[in-house]
Amino acid sequence: MAKKKPERKRITNKRASHDYFLEDSLLAGIMLTGAETKSLRMGHGHLQGAYVTEKDGALWLINATINGAQGIPISEDDQTRTRKLLLKKSEIDKLIMNKKQGNTIIPIEIIPVGRYIKVRIALGRGKKNYDKRQTLKARDETRQINRALKSS
Repeated sequence: MAKKKPERKRITNKRASHDYFLEDSLLAGIMLTGAETKSLRMGHGHLQGAYVTEKDGALWLINATINGAQGIPISEDDQTRTRKLLLKKSEIDKLIMNKKQGNTIIPIEIIPVGRYIKVRIALGRGKKNYDKRQTLKARDETRQINRALKSS
């Protein structure tokens, strides 16, 4: 009987859809050390407060935290270091052009894909407070409708 591979954990940015209107998304590679890769496969990290910026024609992931796991030491300085994102030149140019138009590039989730670690990034426009309230109101209404349909 074939061995089942352990399920790899995705790390998501739950605040992204709350704070931004998300548009196009892309999968990007990320430059990591061996300890960071091992730690992310175990699910030790988060994207709260992380963002993507452009510097010298490359995209960089800033403020993403990767914590060390048991037996995997990662120093305090290296936990939130800037990490380079790996994309094609045409994709980078498209994202930079959209960023200049006022959109933000947001990391949505970190996904282990085979032997690689990928980051899903998306273009987003910031929501105002009234937009956030409307989103919450619509979500509550759909929950109430689903409960009513389920109970009857």
